[in-house]
Amino acid sequence: MNSTSSTLLAAAAIAGLVAAAPANSMAMSSLPPEHVQGTVAYRTGGIGHDEAVAMRKTESQYPLSVEFLKHATPVEHLASVDVTISDAQGTTDLSAISVGPYLLAKLPAGKYTIAATHSGQTKSRGFVIAANKPEHLTFEW
Repeated sequence: MNSTSSTLLAAAAIAGLVAAAPANSMAMSSLPPEHVQGTVAYRTGGIGHDEAVAMRKTESQYPLSVEFLKHATPVEHLASVDVTISDAQGTTDLSAISVGPYLLAKLPAGKYTIAATHSGQTKSRGFVIAANKPEHLTFEW
């Protein structure tokens, strides 16, 4: 390979890195802020395309991801869902309103119950957070 070819390959590689950087920073800037309640860090959001994409890309960094949907054709995403997560002893670890269709939470390993309320209708279920095994829950009304 001559020096011109090497220079062109290096320039193409740098251009690829520069082109990728704005997409990553755009996804990060589209994320809603992380909140902390007690020992639980969490995010809620996903309103609008960019924020929804950013939340889905970040999902793997949280042991729990929850999605809220309205059973319709087509399926609709819901916001303003009241969420309470309690541990096996019944202690509330998180009580928040999900401002968008996604809630991401950093919970320690253990057994939990989640209750989600939308338009006066509450749904609940138990789930387990295990080390290195993210849990994804979907609630539909």
